[in-house]
Amino acid sequence: MKISIKNKYWILFLMFCVSSQVVYSQTKTSKSRQITSLNKNWKFHLGSANNPSKDFDYSIVRNFTIAGGGGGCIVPEFKDDDWRTVNVPHDWAVELPFEYHKHFDVQSHGYRPVGGFYPDNSIGWYRKHFTVDNTKEGQRFIIRFEGVYRDFKIWVNNNYIGSTFSGYSESSFDITDFIELSKDNVIVVRVDATQYEGWFYEGAGIYRNVFLETLSPVHIPEYGVYVSSKVEKAKGIVQAQTSVKNQEGKTVDCSVVSYVVDAKGTKITKSLTEKLTVKNNESATTIQNFTINKPELWDLENPNLYRLVSIVKKNGITTDSTQTEFGIRNFVYDAEKGFSLNGKSMKVKGMCVHQDHAGVGTAVPDALVYYRIKLLKEMGVNAYRCSHNPPSKSVLEACDKLGMMVLDEIRVIGTGKEYFEQFEKLILRDRNHASIMLWSLGNEETGVQNTDLGRRMAHTLVQRQKELDPSRLSTYGGNNGIKYLGINQEMDVRGFNYHIKELDDYHKEHPKQPIIFSEVSSMVSSRGMYVKDSIKGYLPDYDLNKPRWGQTAEEWWKFTVDRPWLMGGFVWTGFDYRGEPTPFTWPNVNSHFGIMDVCGFPKNTYYYYQSWWTDKDVIKIYPHWNGHKTGEKVNVWCNSNADEVELLLNGKSLGKKVMPRNGHLEWDVVYEPGKLEAIGLKNGKTIRTFVETTDKAYQIVLTPDRKTINADGNDVSVINITVLDNKGREVPDAMNLIQFALTGDASILGVGNGDPSSHEADKCLDGNWKRSLFNGKCQIILQSSEKEGEFVLTASSEGLKSATTAILIKN
Repeated sequence: MKISIKNKYWILFLMFCVSSQVVYSQTKTSKSRQITSLNKNWKFHLGSANNPSKDFDYSIVRNFTIAGGGGGCIVPEFKDDDWRTVNVPHDWAVELPFEYHKHFDVQSHGYRPVGGFYPDNSIGWYRKHFTVDNTKEGQRFIIRFEGVYRDFKIWVNNNYIGSTFSGYSESSFDITDFIELSKDNVIVVRVDATQYEGWFYEGAGIYRNVFLETLSPVHIPEYGVYVSSKVEKAKGIVQAQTSVKNQEGKTVDCSVVSYVVDAKGTKITKSLTEKLTVKNNESATTIQNFTINKPELWDLENPNLYRLVSIVKKNGITTDSTQTEFGIRNFVYDAEKGFSLNGKSMKVKGMCVHQDHAGVGTAVPDALVYYRIKLLKEMGVNAYRCSHNPPSKSVLEACDKLGMMVLDEIRVIGTGKEYFEQFEKLILRDRNHASIMLWSLGNEETGVQNTDLGRRMAHTLVQRQKELDPSRLSTYGGNNGIKYLGINQEMDVRGFNYHIKELDDYHKEHPKQPIIFSEVSSMVSSRGMYVKDSIKGYLPDYDLNKPRWGQTAEEWWKFTVDRPWLMGGFVWTGFDYRGEPTPFTWPNVNSHFGIMDVCGFPKNTYYYYQSWWTDKDVIKIYPHWNGHKTGEKVNVWCNSNADEVELLLNGKSLGKKVMPRNGHLEWDVVYEPGKLEAIGLKNGKTIRTFVETTDKAYQIVLTPDRKTINADGNDVSVINITVLDNKGREVPDAMNLIQFALTGDASILGVGNGDPSSHEADKCLDGNWKRSLFNGKCQIILQSSEKEGEFVLTASSEGLKSATTAILIKN
């Protein structure tokens, strides 16, 4: 059976948030629509979940009794001068010291002291002062939170506005009635992180962007544009559904004018105009169809995006306009032939990804999201699973623009009001993104996945998905192997989490259901370590260790390529993440599952995937050649896509070996100091690499990902730190403590080193920024100011030659 999807979606152009300037997120602005960042200059203070005196009397004052009758820190005149000033995205959990607690959920969240056991660390208060010019009178004002962890309540000028339960759902609130023009306005947010939602590090606070949207009373509402497409006879058939909302106080006649432009902004279709009559406080929708001759398709190498321009006019005057980016592409899921994109058969080479990063926790700036997606692309990854919750908008924007398919996933399966609305919002928010290949209805819902209750809920969700987005299919991450009855029987595409030995039998029993590994492998390793240390919590950096349910990288990938009907899969995980320190506990605070560590530094298995997932010339040998004893036997691995590889120690050949397809090579080498070299022959071309015994560290090297960043107050420079010996060789086992000093208009966001057992601070709130190297590497993340100029970072360490790097900030 073949299931084909031919469609076209939009993506937003990413521009970073500045408190005083208009920015573009899902849509670009017109004269009537303005989207202003509220990321800067929030006041922050911890509260308490069980002590009113520490919680600004929240539970004992009359905050919900009468309109405008609140108390404590909710009232606008409250003095917050002694509160700390922070910018959002902000994660207060990553600022806290690690603390051992034997409870499993504390362990799985990385031993950060947030949650029910820590009432004085689990409530956060935010206050934001802002003004709105009186020229905006008559406009509508919407405040949008892209993500707050979690269960937050909001007041504007002492008026309760609303709340949001989940830490992963976007929220918007119409605050028009509460705005005071040309006066000080105060937003107050109380965030309650006492409850966990997942079983992994989740952070705490306003950890995604915040915007104030200013709209005409006659406007395109939230998620009011939906673009779909199909390819027919070398033509792109595009359908645009556009809604108009009227809040003018009377029925209005208006029109929707739409057309398509290409990536260069050139208009490529004629304008279509549709007249609408919209009653007060209602919405009306129009459907317009376009044809694009010989469309340039969105794919992994050329992620081409078009833009739908939508204009609302009343009496000939524009009241609103948006530009919606989308892509035209063709996904096919075939139960016999597997997966194809735009007619090209391929395997899904995916990674599951949690959303935290070293130094910043879950408060990952948009530019850092792009950095992480690029690292995955360089490895050969072509698909990203949002594990296990809706992603930030910037993740989808980056995947759209960089050419990365996405499995977009809801946090919890359910059809009660709360979870059902979260599911609807996920689809409405994300359905225009070109990168999304499938919707995921959940992950490992062991309590219901094999039951008729699970089936009924899945049926309801799939039916609603088809109504909101008929262009895509649904799957589910099931860790129930061969079992079919329950959630799996409702799925368009069967998602297998592990259970690799049962997959062939399942395919035989259900030959018409396409199958993908929604989660696979779970191989564990620690970057740069080559012996197991159960006390400190380290695993060898080889593709060897796996939990009872998992597979090595080589095991699952060979299994997959041998089965044409198996579409591919998503490895657990692309990056290490805080929490789930399998197979260890304290002092481990991070997972070991990542193919890269929490900083994005590659582990050795990275090069296995890069060898077989890309066309690059890859050759990598390990371990490093420091710290071994002369005469001891060292197990040397080589990852490469060369046809054959020869290994040499100090110029003496240790033999040539043919590289097995989708495999690796090994030699047992009697150690002696010096140079270990691998020479590969690939299609007649020589490729080579080596490891070498080094002297002790002598000098620091700073390597920024970019030397110029945007003067928008949100862009970042990721600077990786290594050390060299006095002969200029990188020292792979160095553990020196590095101290940092910064001059110029920039700020330090955080530091990290990828050590899963490090208890050093990610955030040095005292200003004394420092971090130890872990096996030769650490990382510092710097954020730009809103002023053009230059900042200089200096890194120093006792006994080492210091290093500086200058980063230019410009518009």
